[in-house]
Amino acid sequence: MEEASKRTTDNLRKRTKPFNQTGGSWEHGKVPPQAIDLEEAVLGAIMLEKDALTQVIDILKPEVFYKEAHNIIFSAISRLFGKSEPVDILTVTNELKNTGELEIVGGPYYITQLTNRIASAANVEYHSRIISQKFIQRELIRISSEIIKDAFEDTTDVFDLLDRAEQNLFSVSESNLRRNYDDMQSLVTVAIKEIEAGKGQEGHLRGIPSGFTDLDRVTNGWQKSDLVILAARPGMGKTAFV
Repeated sequence: MEEASKRTTDNLRKRTKPFNQTGGSWEHGKVPPQAIDLEEAVLGAIMLEKDALTQVIDILKPEVFYKEAHNIIFSAISRLFGKSEPVDILTVTNELKNTGELEIVGGPYYITQLTNRIASAANVEYHSRIISQKFIQRELIRISSEIIKDAFEDTTDVFDLLDRAEQNLFSVSESNLRRNYDDMQSLVTVAIKEIEAGKGQEGHLRGIPSGFTDLDRVTNGWQKSDLVILAARPGMGKTAFV
C-alpha cells in the first residue's frame, strides 16, 4: 500500500511539474515569465487593424511568443507580410491551412476568438514590448541554468565557460535590444560628403529646381527625401505654382 501511494505521488509530481520550451523542467515548480493574455491581444489586434503590424514587426519575432500556437500564428503573419499580402482572419487562416498548421493552433475558431477578445489596437506596441521582455527573461533563465550546470562540472574549462556565457548573453542583447539608429560620427561624415559633393557641382543643382533662384541656392533643389509643404492664404496661386 505504501509503495503504491508513493508511485501515485511521484506520478502526480511528474504531471504537474512545469516544463520549459526546450524540454527541461523548471525547478521548484516556478512558471516561466510569460504574458499569454497579451500575446492573444497583440495577435488579435494585428488581424483586426491593418496598421497594427507595422507598429510591432520590428519588435516581435515568432520565438518571443510563449505559447506554441501563438508562435505558429505569428510565423504565418510574418510570411504574409513578407509577401506584401494583407493580414486578417481569412488570410491568416488560409496561410495556416496551406502549411497544415491550422488544426495545430486550434482551428478557425481559435483564430476568430483572438480578434473577439479585443476592441482596438490602441496599445499594441506597448503590449508587444512586454511580450519581448518576457522572452528575454526566459532566455536569461535558460542561459543561467546552463552556466550553473556547466560550472559544477570539474572538467569544464572556466575560461571557455566565461566565453560561452558572454557570447550567449551578448546574443540575447544583440537580437532583442538592438535599436535602429546612427551615431553622430556617421551622420556628420555623411553630411560632410554631401556638402563636398555639392561644392564640386557649383552652378548645377543636385535636386529638382523649384524655379526660385534664391531658394534653389539654399536648398540645392528639391531632394528625394524632402517633404515639401506649400502653405499660403487662399487665392495666392498655390495650385498654379505646383
